[in-house]
This record gives sequence, structure tokens and C-alpha cells, in this order.
Amino acid sequence: MPFPRLFNFSSHGIAIDLGTANTVVYVHGSGIVASEPSVVAMEFVNGIRKVRAVGDDAKLMMGKTPDNIKTIRPLRNGVIADLEVAEEMIKHFIEKAHGGPSRFSRGPEVVICIPSGATSVERRAIRDAVSNAGADRVSLIEEPMAAAIGAGLPVSEPIGSMVVDIGGGTTEVGVISLQGLAYCRSARVGGDRMDEAISAYVRRNFNLLIGEGTAERVKLEIGIARPPRDGVGLTAFVRGRDVSKGVPSEISLNQAQVAEALAEPVSRIVEVVRAALENTQPEIAADVIDQGITMTGGSSLLREFSNVIADETGLPVQVAENPLECVALGAGRTLEDPVYRGALIPA
Repeated sequence: MPFPRLFNFSSHGIAIDLGTANTVVYVHGSGIVASEPSVVAMEFVNGIRKVRAVGDDAKLMMGKTPDNIKTIRPLRNGVIADLEVAEEMIKHFIEKAHGGPSRFSRGPEVVICIPSGATSVERRAIRDAVSNAGADRVSLIEEPMAAAIGAGLPVSEPIGSMVVDIGGGTTEVGVISLQGLAYCRSARVGGDRMDEAISAYVRRNFNLLIGEGTAERVKLEIGIARPPRDGVGLTAFVRGRDVSKGVPSEISLNQAQVAEALAEPVSRIVEVVRAALENTQPEIAADVIDQGITMTGGSSLLREFSNVIADETGLPVQVAENPLECVALGAGRTLEDPVYRGALIPA
């Protein structure tokens, strides 16, 4: 019955993995209830802008809108770039978690995930946006910690664990022990940089201009972190606009070419992981040898990526069971299990 669910929900909370590319929402007692692109379509009417669509519907409009409608991604590199649009997007997801506009005067408690490298100004902007979107109480948790909890790592024990969370805007590397980050490192490189690298490669080598959506599709369909063993691998057809002729055109792209395009962002992420290992305390490093490295985040699913990191570090590497949802699941567990409340950042 819908009413008891809403009644119970009002006394509990929501955890939101507010990502650059995707937003995942976890509701206490219900689990993951939404996973949609972090995109808002704004319509301009008589100089006033209002929300036209959010999430999946807004992403379908990207690159196809008339002049009075603009698709906006309010987060860049894991932090808020457009406060007003971010508030509208968060409000949409809170209402979606409620099953519609809230019938209660008090909003929910919201746990929001932030990059470990976010500045105090960026953290305040996130708190303000979530509060203005209707939250009664806002708590923050750093993404590596949330990812480790969601992946089921022994974060509360005196055992060192390493997690590499590769999202759309940032890569977060965290070494966790006793519910604290013994070491963390954040780099503003992730899935978006990979998409940009593919677009730049296609334009440079084929004189073809492609959009964000096309570059992302190529990454998902045939993206690979190193050249395939057979030298060519899978192929995909890519459509865009020929820069010199100004007409639509189509080319064929193979995995070897995509691996060449992705070499720079992949090597940058590997550098971040290696730097984290070099700065890890010896006793914790010994645990990491036994525990290995756990990868989370959507970009960890790039073919051969875990093998590349394993080869570069000499450590066992595994991708978490639900890499896309790990951060939201971990943040959600702080709402349900008092053991993990200590992982939250004090207001």
C-alpha cells in the first residue's frame, strides 16, 4: 500500500550519489530507486527559464534541442557548476524517491556523496543545494569511503583496503582502515575525459565531428583500455559531420583505434593509483597486497581496465559486484546501520 510506505519513509532518509554523469538514489528500506543521467533540460520562456525534463528524458534531448531549450549538466568534475539547475535536479530526484511531491512538512535526511578532493567552498555549495531542494538534514560522505562500504570491504576493522572509484568526472583512490581514509587521492579524470578523448581522436584522424552521446556510445560498445590481442578487435560505425565538407558522414572505428584514443586518460588513472600506493603506510600496504584493489564506478567496466591496473601495480584487482551502484549503496548503509555513521563528515 502506497500510504504506509510514504509514512515510514518520512522518518528515514535518502542517500544520493550525485555524479557528474549519473545520479543514483537510495531510499532507506527500499534500496536503489533511481539511476539516471545528471542532465536537466531548461526551457527559456520570455526570459525566464524553467525545467523541461530531468534525467533520462533530458539526456535524449542532448544535441537535438531548439534555441529556446538547453540541456545542462549541472555538475562538472564531481562538484556543482550550476547551483540553480543542480537544486532543480536534486529536487526532482527527492520527489521521485517519495513517489511524488512530499505530503509531509519535514523533508528527509539526505546523505550526499562528494569527491574527497572537494574544497570547503564546493562542499558548502553541495550542502546548500540539497537543503534548498527540500532536505531537512544534510550529511556528507566522501566517495571512496562510500564505495568501500558499498563494495563490502572491511572498513570498520584494522585492515587496510584500497578502492578505486572511477566516475564520470573524477577518479577517487582511497586507502581505508578503521572507518577512516588513511590516504586519499582525487584526480579530475574519468568517463567524461574518455568521451572527449574519443571525440578528439575521431576529429583529428577522420576529420569527423561527433557529439558527446556518440562518443559515449563508442566507449560503451567497443571501448577498451589496451589494444586487443588480435590487433583490431570489435568495430563500430560512427556517424557525425564531416568538418571539411560540412555534410553528414559515417566511418568505421575499431578497438585498436579506441585504445589509442583512450591511452592518455587510462595512463593518467594508472598514475593516480600508483601514487596512492607509493604514499600508503607500510603496514597498510601489506594488507593491500593480501586484499588487493577493488574498482568501482561506471568507468571501471571499461574492457581490460582491471587487467591494466593489475599489470602496472602487480596486485590482484577485482571489479565490485555492482560498480555503478556501490557509492549509493555505501551511503545508504550509513542510514541503516549505526556502525557506519562514523564515516559521515561532521557538519
